[in-house]
Amino acid sequence: MNDIKLIECPRDAMQGWPHFIPTEKKIAYINALLEVGFDTIDFGSFVSPKAIPQMADTKKVLKGLKVDKLTGSKLLAIVANTRGAEEAVLYDEITYLGFPFSISPTFQMRNTNSTIEESVERVEEIQNLCIKNKKQLVLYLSMGFGNPYGDAYNETILLHWANEMAERSIKIISLADTVGVATEEQISAALNALIPKYKEIEFGVHLHSTVANRKEKLEAAVDAGCKRFDGALKGIGGCPMAQDELVGNMDSVFMIDYFSDKKMLNNLNQDALATSLNIESEIFI
Repeated sequence: MNDIKLIECPRDAMQGWPHFIPTEKKIAYINALLEVGFDTIDFGSFVSPKAIPQMADTKKVLKGLKVDKLTGSKLLAIVANTRGAEEAVLYDEITYLGFPFSISPTFQMRNTNSTIEESVERVEEIQNLCIKNKKQLVLYLSMGFGNPYGDAYNETILLHWANEMAERSIKIISLADTVGVATEEQISAALNALIPKYKEIEFGVHLHSTVANRKEKLEAAVDAGCKRFDGALKGIGGCPMAQDELVGNMDSVFMIDYFSDKKMLNNLNQDALATSLNIESEIFI
């Protein structure tokens, strides 16, 4: 039994890649990842192909995936508005819809072309769609540890928006370090403020980091009681809507080694992981 939930995010790794990754390659890669033993695969997004052209083939990719909902990893799709959610909920293979709700007004407009107030309405609409269609909403608090735009950020703002989501019966909230600005002190303070207060909510972290500070960030989240972690193999990715210089994702291989050494993660398929890494090296070149 694993104490830790690892969410592998090939969508995040792929979305900002400079050349289009063929659909067949995406299918092969995600099918390999589905065999590893990750809790969830963030596989694609139902967003405008003009905004994120790399994800224009998400529906085609989904048709090629081999999902065993009883024993294997679950699928998560990102949506940016109600229209995308209406499409995503039609697929039985998808368990989770992820919505990026930024507590930075500037980034919310850049990322989803909406104000924070409009995005609150979208959250409510998407949550209702999820409930109606037996899906679960994963709410990302983007720029959850600060932002590069000069927008106000403090613990009070974070707690306010976490409470707004709790009042809307959202059960999974992931704090996203969208541009890698978080310090271990910020991660610790945020999670220690949220986890004890909202025991009915599963809090996770979507950390972006360099090799230099990834261990400190990860340990800060673990020590605060977090058990849900997003990552991408070899740390590839970053949000193309955030800034020009992308800070990569937390490296899933590093997390696997870290948690395995601490006996917090087991039963992973090492052969499937090796296959995934081989395909990854062919895609991201």
